[in-house]
Amino acid sequence: MKLQPQELAQEGFVLMDELEHQDLMPFIQRYIKKRTQATILYYVANILMMGLAVGLLIRFAKTGFAEAFAHFAYGVALAFLLIPLHEYVHALAYKSQGAKQTSYDANLRKFYFMAMADQFVANRKEFQIVALAPFMVITLMLTILLFIVPGLWMVTVAGAMLTHTSMCSGDFGLLSYLDVHRDKEMVTYDDKSAGRSYFYGR
Repeated sequence: MKLQPQELAQEGFVLMDELEHQDLMPFIQRYIKKRTQATILYYVANILMMGLAVGLLIRFAKTGFAEAFAHFAYGVALAFLLIPLHEYVHALAYKSQGAKQTSYDANLRKFYFMAMADQFVANRKEFQIVALAPFMVITLMLTILLFIVPGLWMVTVAGAMLTHTSMCSGDFGLLSYLDVHRDKEMVTYDDKSAGRSYFYGR
């Protein structure tokens, strides 16, 4: 979107919410529990990934449960290693929508990681692309890998898919917030120096 933050008020936008990045997780938890299109997609995706992982565990557990479970644990670890890629895809998606500056933030104690586009005003469609890009890209990559790897490594890939999908709660929680306000034209932007994100509607 070509608007600047300081132009929002004169264009009729009103501040709806102000999110401190330190308080990101409570905000996500509040909106991931609401019944919206975003949360339905999130929970359906998790159920499908859970079914895949459990199905493969049962299949390969017949030849040794401990080994099958170990490979599942490898997948969980792999999902954590994918976090930098996840955030990088966010940054690429921001740039694809016109953002000039992107950066990253993380808080290991509160366990959140985020990509930001400082002062870039994104409308609903642009933010949906940014939010969904890592889920779509990494899920596609792992799905392709699932058909390439041999035997027990399928359990590893399924474990990574399930864990990564569950870790996308932040993205789907923010999309759920937009769904809650679907009756309004919503825009959002990050302020890196203030450590906050702002949501405006009209």
